[in-house]
Amino acid sequence: MSTNNTSMKKHMGLKASTRLSNTAIYIILVIISVIWLIPFVCIVLQSFRVESTWKVGYVIPQQWGLDNYVKLFQTNFPRWYANTFIIALVVAAVQTVIVLCMSYTLSRFRFKLRKPLMQFMLVLGMFPGILGMIILYRVLADLNLVGANSLPGLILVYVASSGMGYYVSKGFFDTLPKSLDEAARVDGATRAQVLTKIILPLSKPIVIYTILTGFMGPWGDFVFARYVSQLKPLGMNAAVGLQSWLATDTMTHDYYTMFCAGGVVVALPVALLFMCLQRYYVEGVTGGAVKG
Repeated sequence: MSTNNTSMKKHMGLKASTRLSNTAIYIILVIISVIWLIPFVCIVLQSFRVESTWKVGYVIPQQWGLDNYVKLFQTNFPRWYANTFIIALVVAAVQTVIVLCMSYTLSRFRFKLRKPLMQFMLVLGMFPGILGMIILYRVLADLNLVGANSLPGLILVYVASSGMGYYVSKGFFDTLPKSLDEAARVDGATRAQVLTKIILPLSKPIVIYTILTGFMGPWGDFVFARYVSQLKPLGMNAAVGLQSWLATDTMTHDYYTMFCAGGVVVALPVALLFMCLQRYYVEGVTGGAVKG
């Protein structure tokens, strides 16, 4: 009897400690979330401020309105936004095709120098892309793909090394049994048909993950896009265009609140897209986190 009482006390104590630790973790996560969201909330509030378009010492607007959003679309912002969307959409499509094909090849095929190739791409990917920015700019300048013509140049650079991002997708493909491929091959399917009609339908999470990462990279790029566009209005993306409004030599009383409105417009589509597809994104990351 005493043994049972001791066991029950230990169980209750363990349960209480688990609840206490979970509560502490939730409190910490809530605090971190609030701290993380404060800057975004401030930007959203400032975008609706109409009593003054200059920097002020308070956050909550005294007068609310959509004037900043109306003025925003009377500037070059629609062109910058369109540039950003075109680049991100094309890169996401092309990069997804390249990454999935490369990942499937490395997962299913066994050929000479396969592992050295994988190791070489992993090591090469450790070097930051900014190291090659000068030579990339020189190549694009020789091809007349800078300044106002920077869109094709940016797309070319973004998709050039897509195959090196194979690792997560390959890990996901490694979890799918090879017997599926063999059965399809016995029935007369080609390698392309195996990939498109059997593997990809079973790999929805990793496909969506690849599309999201391919889209979000160019969407938020600033450093290389600014370098290539040379601040030419026709060649700038949204990030470069909005930052040009905050430059000390071009700052006016109209640009600060419009800058906040532009930040909201740029962030909103990606935030909604990520929230809607978050489940697939997480499944893609966790499903591809295997050694292969």
